[in-house]
Amino acid sequence: MRTTDLLLFSGQSLAGARKRTLLMLLAMSIGVASVVLLTALGEGARRYVADQFASLGTHLLIMMPGRSETTGGAPPLFGETPRDLTLDDALALLRARSITRVAPLVVGNAPVSYGNREREVTVIGATQAYFPMRHLSTASGRALPDIDPARAANVAVLGAGLRKALFGGHRAIGQWVRVDDRRFRVIGVIGKGGQSFGQNLDDMIVIPVAAAQELFDTTSLFRVLIEARSEHHVERAKAAARTLIQQRHDGEDDVTIISQDALLQTFDDILRTMTYAVGGIAAISLGVAGILIMNVMLVAVSQRVAEIGLMKALGTPARQVLRIFLVEAMLLAAAGAGIGVLVGSGGILAMQQLLPEFPVAAPLWAVPASVVVAVLTGLLFGTLPARRAALLDPVQALSGR
Repeated sequence: MRTTDLLLFSGQSLAGARKRTLLMLLAMSIGVASVVLLTALGEGARRYVADQFASLGTHLLIMMPGRSETTGGAPPLFGETPRDLTLDDALALLRARSITRVAPLVVGNAPVSYGNREREVTVIGATQAYFPMRHLSTASGRALPDIDPARAANVAVLGAGLRKALFGGHRAIGQWVRVDDRRFRVIGVIGKGGQSFGQNLDDMIVIPVAAAQELFDTTSLFRVLIEARSEHHVERAKAAARTLIQQRHDGEDDVTIISQDALLQTFDDILRTMTYAVGGIAAISLGVAGILIMNVMLVAVSQRVAEIGLMKALGTPARQVLRIFLVEAMLLAAAGAGIGVLVGSGGILAMQQLLPEFPVAAPLWAVPASVVVAVLTGLLFGTLPARRAALLDPVQALSGR
């Protein structure tokens, strides 16, 4: 039997049992669609994290107070550390030739009010360098002035969401807002932005770092952002920063410095592994679909005993009967995989419309891998029914046994 005749015969056999065929197509398509959608979510998470790191700027180092060797664990987000990381420490880093910018940060929460409107938001104490390092632009007004970082000027730059909440349609520039028990004059509004590591940039207020230290009654910095001169200077800047802080802290190496690239690579590896894991979990449904194909085709063999007996009585060899049933299984798997790819692609398009800020996209390997696994699963689980059909005795088969 020629290949075209074999495909035509198998297709007609499947079309003659529509309910059975539709059931197997549904099972296989659900499995493939699950693989495509879940791997797309994993890949979207990986791309989202990469985009968030990109928003932090280029050639970036992040210095945190405390080290795992001195605290007995990971660097704490809040709480006591062996030694405070001070504003003078941060400014001293500018002495290194491999470092171009430094942005000392103080972060806390406080109520911000204007008139009878009040909102609890994130307060960021920073310097003028924070804006270009974080790629932040102003929709109106200007960013923090380039003044002495130790000067606690009463000026503030509002996030777009906070400006709208406090002022509505009225002009904010030049107005005075109250942050906790202190007053700040609004000099700028940050352009409408997205989020960065879960922090809504629209709902924040940026004030000079010295003013934030007074507001929260602290001399310690939360973080210090360091920008190296170029990509090639990152390691040199990291070493210089560690050496300078060590000199200022009586020889103690009590800070943690993380490079943006290293942090991104860590997250990238974790999320890529997670994508493979969820893809593997979803692939289990392909195994379930394969078992369904096997069971349904075993039933089909029992229902087509007389047909198989007639073919063998007419001289059809056992290997030809085997091929017929294997081709049917392969056609079912391939058609189900095609439908699953279409359903999965439609789901991805729907998620892209519903979550435009989340870059959902299936990795390049997901679609071909799911189709190949689906076809192989169909062939694997179709082998037992095909062998049973091929080994039927023609005389017994013709008699319906």
